[in-house]
This record gives sequence, structure tokens and C-alpha cells, in this order.
Amino acid sequence: MRGLSRTSLAEVEERFNAVAGSADLGALSEELFAVADLLDREHGLRRALSDPARPAEQKSGVLRSLLQGKVGEAALATAEAAVAARWSRTGDLADVLERLGVVAAAAEAEGQSRLDEVEDELFRFGRIVAANPDLRRALTDAGASEEGKRALLRDLLDGKVAPTSLRLVTQLVVHPRGRSLEAGLEEVGQLVAQQRQRLVAVVRSAVELSDAQKERLATWLRSSYGRDVHLNVEVDKRVLGGFSVRIGDEIIDTTIVGRIEEVRRRLAG
Repeated sequence: MRGLSRTSLAEVEERFNAVAGSADLGALSEELFAVADLLDREHGLRRALSDPARPAEQKSGVLRSLLQGKVGEAALATAEAAVAARWSRTGDLADVLERLGVVAAAAEAEGQSRLDEVEDELFRFGRIVAANPDLRRALTDAGASEEGKRALLRDLLDGKVAPTSLRLVTQLVVHPRGRSLEAGLEEVGQLVAQQRQRLVAVVRSAVELSDAQKERLATWLRSSYGRDVHLNVEVDKRVLGGFSVRIGDEIIDTTIVGRIEEVRRRLAG
């Protein structure tokens, strides 16, 4: 989010933080997702509730009449703060509510001491989908029913991952909101990591790293970036020695393949 929306996001986050402490975070997450999905479906409603020319009290009244008794007070207060704010584009209104739904889910996982588990499960699910084209097609088929996708995810993940992981993956699959599944998983993984203000590093190596190697790498990255770093390690047989690390748009490549490519670029240049 940029400009006006960035300022409004901070204001809505402040209201969210004030009401989330006493709420059932799992329920709050589901409710914020539901409100975001409602605004995505009802374009006229979203335009009306994000219209800066309408008084905030009027927009809040419309929202409350729609949601009163259907969501908890924490979700309603957060949504009211969102419609009272001003946004650079109408889509930012739904975006911020979904974002705070992810934050609520991450806070739930942290309270259960399962935040690391959720981060790992989101990453591993992404790798599973990437390696199974049939599964990816089933999960991203625009013609498939929402309930069918939910049932498939329950069969695959229920009881095998943290409830927070299942909730987040289900939201991404059932309501992609214009994103690819891979992009959605990466975006949500970053938001989950931010719950402890950590960076996420995707490490590609030809072999599985030992716990000691992971700890040394995490320590080195932490000293380099000045922040804690969560490692998502991907074993890739195409890597010929060494490893690569991607943090955001930055890549640290110590692989033999990477060195060969660098030599080729220099020779071609």
C-alpha cells in the first residue's frame, strides 16, 4: 500500500490492536476474511464504503446494519475503522481486512507456541503444490466449487497441520483475490513472519542441511541483516554444491551453478 492507504493502514492496525487482545483470534481471523470476501463480491458496496465523499458515520452505520450479530465486536470495530479511513484505491479496503485476518491468525499461532510450525507448513505446502501439477490444477480451478476445494484441503491437511495453517491455506485457495497460489502463500508467509519481526530466507541446497548448519546460517544472516531470520530450506538436486539464499528480492548465491552463470555473464558482457 502506498501514500494515503499506508497512513490509513496504520490507523486501522491501531484500532485492531486495541480490540484484538480480548477476542478469540481464530474467530476474529475468520470473520475478517469473511468481510473482505463480501467486499470483493459486492463491488457496489465496496465502492460505497470506500467513497471519501461519504461521511464516516454514514458508512459505519451501513456496515453495522449489515454485520451486526453476524460477526463479533472486535471484527466489527476493525471493519468500522477501515470504512472510516481513506484509501488510495477501493481494493485497499478489502486488502487491509484480509491482511489483519492473517495477523489475527498468526497471533493465534504465536499464543499457542506454533508460529514456527505454521511458517514451515505454509512453505512445505507450497513445495508440495509446485511438485504436483494435478493438485495445483484442482486447487486453482476457477470452475470448481468452494466446498469442493474446502473438502479437498480438509482431506489433505486436517489433523496433519496446525489449525492456523489450514485456515490460511483455505483462504488462499478459496479466495485467491487475483493472486497465484504461490504468490499468496509467499505473501501470507511474510505476514506470519512479521508477527515476530523476522525476515524469511528461502534456502536452496542439494542436500538437507543439518540443524547445526541451519543454526550457523541463521546466525550469519541475523548478524548481516540485524534481524532474526526464519529459514525455509528447499532441497534441489539441480544445485551443484553450495547453496543459495533469497531474502525478498536479494539473492546470495554460493552454488557452483551460480558461479558458472556469473562467469558466463562476465564473458558475454
